[in-house]
Amino acid sequence: MFNDHPIFVVMAVAVLAPLLAEIPIAVRAPVVVLEVVIGILVGPHLLGLVDPKALGGLLYYLQIIGTAAVLFMGGMELDFNQIRGRPLSLALVGWLASAVLALSAVALLRVIPDLRAPLMVTIALTTTSLGALIPILRDGGQLDSQFGRMLLGAGTVGEVAPIVAVSLALSDRYTTWQEFGFLIVFLALVGLVAIVGMGARPPKALALLSRTMRASTQLPVRLALFLMAAFVVLATKLGFEGILGAFAAGMIVGLATRGEVGEAFRAKIDAVCFGFFTPFFFVGTGIAFDVTALTRDSTTMLLTPAFLLLFLVIRGVPVVFYRNDLPKPRRLPFALSSSVASLGLVVVITQIGLREKSMNVEIVHALVAAAMLSLLVYPTLAEALLPKDAPSKRNSAPPVMPGA
Repeated sequence: MFNDHPIFVVMAVAVLAPLLAEIPIAVRAPVVVLEVVIGILVGPHLLGLVDPKALGGLLYYLQIIGTAAVLFMGGMELDFNQIRGRPLSLALVGWLASAVLALSAVALLRVIPDLRAPLMVTIALTTTSLGALIPILRDGGQLDSQFGRMLLGAGTVGEVAPIVAVSLALSDRYTTWQEFGFLIVFLALVGLVAIVGMGARPPKALALLSRTMRASTQLPVRLALFLMAAFVVLATKLGFEGILGAFAAGMIVGLATRGEVGEAFRAKIDAVCFGFFTPFFFVGTGIAFDVTALTRDSTTMLLTPAFLLLFLVIRGVPVVFYRNDLPKPRRLPFALSSSVASLGLVVVITQIGLREKSMNVEIVHALVAAAMLSLLVYPTLAEALLPKDAPSKRNSAPPVMPGA
């Protein structure tokens, strides 16, 4: 019906999803989940209002840009000042334990005939949605609490480590040592650009950026988007996935715009990315998702709840390392919150798996469905199980995931 107007459909869903999220019901889904679900509804496998191949695959290219925007905004959200020290060290240990658990789970999946469960599935199972955790903690007034700092650490490593792992796993252009060397060079360049961005602030340059931010040129916003594109190209040229470059660019821009001086700019870049680019990623994911495959294939039907449980086991079990830092009543809510999969990253990983023909379609559908369910189920359970003296999130706005 609207095959010639795919942008209209995506924008309509992008408006409808946050409106539905405002309906005052007991359990409200994150906006990005609603975007994916409504995208599934209007897609070719249900209502058929739009075809992802419409207009020569325009949605496909806009979805690629949306993917970069999701990872870029995820990088901007990082604030290492909040998690340095014990939260970060525990998060690293916990993620390594999760990686071991994920490898064991993937090994067990190999007993299923004709089912390819490669390293990509292992990485997907170790993700945690930092983008979902930040607004949840902020709305609940827990960002500066011990619980909040520990959870931010787990979310940060659960977002960053899988991105680096994906880039290294798929880089087949060079030898292992060359890949490692290029990664060091890339990270060193990221650090150098970040230091320059935070320290070198000539008055004339600052005056130019300040003046043009209120003009039609919007130079600061254009510079940020140029940096994102530049690092995507650089990462690709070095043999890594473009998502690593987008995430790194977001980290640089985020570090350079901390504090009150960057609030106006961050509001503008939020508007550009969240208001236009990221809906094409999440709604486009829903449009392309074949929901009927969940019911017509018994393997997918069984794998979806299995992956949902694996997200909890793999990312939740490392809570044992926090026994001296979190009181017992908060450990299960912590485990549940850590198990909220990064929907954005899982979708990216599965798309790469399909592109490389290294992942079964059944696994792709099951992983994405399980990631969506983790966003719906685990934060709700965590809120219900938090001690009553903890800040309540019942009257807060619904969580919105900027990146996962």
